[in-house]
Amino acid sequence: MAANLQQGRTDSATRFIAAPADVIYRAFVDPTAWPQWLPPEGMTGQVYEFDARPGGKYRMVLTYDGDHANAGKTSDDTDIVEGRFAELVPNERVVQLVTFESDDPRFAGQMRMMWSLASAAGGTVVSIIAEDVPTGISKEDHDVGLRSTLENLARYVER
Repeated sequence: MAANLQQGRTDSATRFIAAPADVIYRAFVDPTAWPQWLPPEGMTGQVYEFDARPGGKYRMVLTYDGDHANAGKTSDDTDIVEGRFAELVPNERVVQLVTFESDDPRFAGQMRMMWSLASAAGGTVVSIIAEDVPTGISKEDHDVGLRSTLENLARYVER
């Protein structure tokens, strides 16, 4: 995977989740959990490959539900995401190196996503930092997507 040298934008989101860090961390390393919380609102996901260990890879297809304003990165209604787990620190941090399967150069390159878990009274503060975001992903859309994913994660682990 080539470095995404022409990029450089960093997006982030943070949310308090009323669940302990170990419960949240398990949702990050369980391939059956991912389709339930990772896809932003308006999308569904299917995991095709998943090896949750440092250096392990994953492949996920995200599909837009019904009519949607944005075209998918891989096809009109899909995003195929391939990633690698760069770092897994139980109950503290998950770092992923993410690429999108796309012929559009605006989605080329590798995005680094760091998910941090910090214990707090009554739960955990979960933060996402996405570095080298491809230019084809607007900041506004990414901010909405990151917040939506955090809301989904909260619903998944707080039940």
